[in-house]
Amino acid sequence: MALSRRAVLISGAALGVTGAAAGPLTASAGTVRPGPAGTAAYRRLAWPFTLGVASGDPDHQGFVLWTRLAPQPLAEDGLGGMPRRVVEVRWEVAADELFRRVVRRGTQDARPGSAHSVHVELDGLLPGREYFYRFHAEGHTSPVGRTRTAPAPWTMPATLAMAFASCSHFEQGWFTAYRRLAETEPELILHLGDYQYEYAREVGPTRPRGHEGPETRTLANYRQRHAQYKTDADLQAAHAVAPWLVVFDDHEVENNWADEVPEEPDPDFLARRAAAFQAYYENMPLRRTSVPRGIDMQLYRRVRWGRLANFHLLDTRQYRDDQACGDGYRSCAAAAEPTRSITGAQQEAWLLDGFRRSEARWDLLGQQVFFAQRDRDAGPLTVTSMDAWDGYLASRERITRGWVAAGVRNPVVLTGDVHAHWASDLKLDYSDPTSRTVGSELVCSSVTSGGDGFDSASGSHPWLRTNPHLRFQNNLRGFVRTTITPARLTADFAVLPYVTRPDAPAHVRASFAIEDRVPGLHQTYDRPPVAARGLAGEVDQDRHTVETETSGR
Repeated sequence: MALSRRAVLISGAALGVTGAAAGPLTASAGTVRPGPAGTAAYRRLAWPFTLGVASGDPDHQGFVLWTRLAPQPLAEDGLGGMPRRVVEVRWEVAADELFRRVVRRGTQDARPGSAHSVHVELDGLLPGREYFYRFHAEGHTSPVGRTRTAPAPWTMPATLAMAFASCSHFEQGWFTAYRRLAETEPELILHLGDYQYEYAREVGPTRPRGHEGPETRTLANYRQRHAQYKTDADLQAAHAVAPWLVVFDDHEVENNWADEVPEEPDPDFLARRAAAFQAYYENMPLRRTSVPRGIDMQLYRRVRWGRLANFHLLDTRQYRDDQACGDGYRSCAAAAEPTRSITGAQQEAWLLDGFRRSEARWDLLGQQVFFAQRDRDAGPLTVTSMDAWDGYLASRERITRGWVAAGVRNPVVLTGDVHAHWASDLKLDYSDPTSRTVGSELVCSSVTSGGDGFDSASGSHPWLRTNPHLRFQNNLRGFVRTTITPARLTADFAVLPYVTRPDAPAHVRASFAIEDRVPGLHQTYDRPPVAARGLAGEVDQDRHTVETETSGR
């Protein structure tokens, strides 16, 4: 009986495919091979595909394919147990999951200098098509991944199934949310930051598993940490099911860094940042335009999905001014200084130009930190997070007014970072509740960061009463699954009851819709808690939110 696509890509059955079963492939002419087996120059690899496979950054002609060879993924030197030699990796792309109709194949060298990672950039494929891919190295065959090209730029797709997630702290839970996300079989996945965390192992009842190695500071540290995360089978399932668009936030380097300013004084911070960037590129399905150059990395970019959607992927860490008044929640006049920017002038100009040129039905900003205002003070003060767009008021206003002036048809901001689901209407003037709504923000909870969390009645968070543009909040872990059509965008906020044990079920906690040319959110579904769980009914939600977002953990 043939395996179903879901069985192959999600259950991990593809791990059983062997090089012999796949049939021989011929090495390309002129490739320099290691010495023959049995010589000092050659040691046959053990199973090298322990980190799985991935694809990303699709356009209408192709995409990026990724893998990294690491027979001993947790090796302290960060090199995954690989010999210090070039290894030829062969790849195949097929129109079917059984590889009966191979449409492209080739070879690429995996080199020690890039931790034996492989990035294959393909073009010349048909637009709007599903493809399957795999890699071969020295008699071993990788799991199979599924990917797709974007639709042709001049076409209007009928629908796009897109999911997004963020904040996966390995120590604080099992990555079941990634598997549940994969089971919804999205066509595109966005990861909005905090893919990995930098901290050394911490022991305690809320740590069901532990980090390997010290706090990440060197290239070897970051390579080892990325490898540990990539060994997770649930994360591998999510990578294998669809192409990803990725952006980093702070923990891929260190908590709350801002441009060249570390969280705490550190004379070696720039070397640390360069090491983190190098390891991030090596472990993500990014195009060569994102290859780091020292402490610089081109991460902001635009991906078009026909005329249906533009994805503007932002970088709110590398170019930002330092946080005003320090980190945390503050009443801070400096946050309103007109010269302050969270994106830097060049990225801001690029984004505003993209708004003016857009012909898409939906323009989605994939970015890291909360965009709408969240004032925790019920009195006359405005007390907001200095690490979010609230700490960069002029920057937020310029971009919001930019999409309004450009006549962007349906602007939607997609956000991670805060370890809870939120939904918000976006305003030009948050101090005036009657100010017109000019967009929407959807915020995904964490995959694991913050531990199990708790459910609560919709509307019970005190900030929703003092910030009427905030429409929803929930503190369970999970992800957001969207369906985008020319007429509407629907968002399902999926949650898991626990993450400190594996294999939790997932359910939709609430759903919202955004109608074409009608800015703002309309709630279409709400599943109230069956009973109080964890801290629900006991917790001070105001204090809990602030502590969760500012602890750095």
